[in-house]
Amino acid sequence: MPDENQGVQAESLTPSLSEPLAQADQMSILHLITEASLTVQLVMLILLLASIVSWMIIFSKFQMLRKERKLTAKFEKEFWAGGSMQALYNQWGAETSNASGMSEIFISGYREYQRLSERGYANNNDLLDAVQRAMRVELSREIDHLEAQIPFLATVGSTSPYIGLFGTVWGIMNSFIALGASTQQATVASVAPGIAEALIATAMGLFAAIPAVIAYNRFSHHVERLVGQYEIFMEEFISIVNRQLVVGEK
Repeated sequence: MPDENQGVQAESLTPSLSEPLAQADQMSILHLITEASLTVQLVMLILLLASIVSWMIIFSKFQMLRKERKLTAKFEKEFWAGGSMQALYNQWGAETSNASGMSEIFISGYREYQRLSERGYANNNDLLDAVQRAMRVELSREIDHLEAQIPFLATVGSTSPYIGLFGTVWGIMNSFIALGASTQQATVASVAPGIAEALIATAMGLFAAIPAVIAYNRFSHHVERLVGQYEIFMEEFISIVNRQLVVGEK
């Protein structure tokens, strides 16, 4: 008799232990995502793809800007070392793989100066204007190169929370519609899965938006500083060319 009572007690305890485990499996994030409505799953897929692309841009842009800052510092150091501009032009013009934005601006300006000088330009003001225009064109190209893909981060940062919020509203709406059509009594257990799967969309929207906004602000700051360095270098280079033309006239 004692053995039979123990067997009955063990059997009665088995369902009570398995029910919480089954409920825990139903409330897992993976299960909530797979059981979500098609619209909410589509929202989650869009946010996941946006997050993956954002992180790819963040890593590639971080490496590119770091390399650009190092090459710009190296070129500036060599430019102000007092060597020949012709030698600097030959060196950096040949090293296309290590060219920086500042070196490309210098090459464009010096190439134009050299071309017009060989033609025997009599008007120094026209020569300076032509050199400045050539450098401005190259500056525009470099700015486009530096800012490439950064606007995508701004788009992800500004729209992802709203996309996630749309998925949340849609999921909660469907949960309450299903609850209203059901004849069962409304309980927390019956409403929780639908609300939980809807809130995952908001969490994914924030997960995609926060790194994108931080990276956008950081990259914009670095690009602004580099462009400022380029513009200052252009003005200094034009001043050097002007002094050389004045000395040449004398």
